[in-house]
Amino acid sequence: MFGLALRRKGYYVIDADSGAAALALARQYLPTLILTDIHMPGGDGSTLLQDIRRDPELRSKQVVLMTGRPDLVTSRKGMEDGADDFLVKPVSIKPLLTCVEARFSRASINWRVEDEMLTQLRSSVPSNLPHECFTPLAGTIGLMEILRADPGAFTGAELTDIYNDVYQSALRLHRTLRNYLMILDLQGGLAEQAAAPTFSPTEVIDSIQAGVEEALRLNNRRDDLGLRAEPCSLSIKAEDVVRIVEELVDNACKFSRLGTPVSVELKSDGRLTVTDKGRGMTAEEIENIGAFHQFDRKKHEQQGLGLGLVLVQKLVARSKAEFFMKSKLGEGTQVQIQFPKKT
Repeated sequence: MFGLALRRKGYYVIDADSGAAALALARQYLPTLILTDIHMPGGDGSTLLQDIRRDPELRSKQVVLMTGRPDLVTSRKGMEDGADDFLVKPVSIKPLLTCVEARFSRASINWRVEDEMLTQLRSSVPSNLPHECFTPLAGTIGLMEILRADPGAFTGAELTDIYNDVYQSALRLHRTLRNYLMILDLQGGLAEQAAAPTFSPTEVIDSIQAGVEEALRLNNRRDDLGLRAEPCSLSIKAEDVVRIVEELVDNACKFSRLGTPVSVELKSDGRLTVTDKGRGMTAEEIENIGAFHQFDRKKHEQQGLGLGLVLVQKLVARSKAEFFMKSKLGEGTQVQIQFPKKT
């Protein structure tokens, strides 16, 4: 029924009888909009949505989830999983067409925004600005569309959850762009440090704590975090210490499970150590650390661009510090930074 109605309105429709078939057809035809039931044979709609969001060629496509069981799957859960819209069956033709028209309009806006942004960026930064920048932005837009559609349908607790999700998406986007531009500056020699300032033990500890707090804004791991800092004076920019600690702690949180310990320790000789009990890395992976590279992404899905350790290494080099990293698969990772002390 849906296919016939859409064809009569002039849309080109490709039907699939299972989740696996839908994914194969989507990869073949790259449709603007994918409309899928959550409950269907050959893989459910939620799994299909996850596969679409992992696929580099499909991840930006508009996806609408449908269900006849809103008691099992809510619209908010569907949007959190990455859907662009959510329909509860039975769906009449008019709301279906309204939804489809809105999704095509949104897709058109996304194309124009991305094309304009890339055109402007090509003149000032490398043209490979990661498309993952649009992921948290899409999440923010999706959540705001839910609120705009029916703001009175949510309880106070649900609204708080939505606001928190929007806040987290905004933080991720801001941090991604900040790190990307910082790396460009460091690569271009625009942020050379003429003379390393010296700051006091109190300022050192404050900077370590500030970096930890920045990481915890993005990771609900406060109970897992152990911090111990001995007094010492360092010859390094305080903001560099904040960024280094933030990136190392965030990386440790992302690649270890909730409930496992993440420790941060600063010794009086200026050695910073961040340790986790996560999945670890191989020697080859450590050797090949590079911007925009995530290892075993198909196996271990995580947010981010792989910029964190690259930024840390560049800040360490600028600060004339030393970087050490050791890791073992299945056991965790330890990163040490030997900061230059006051001379």
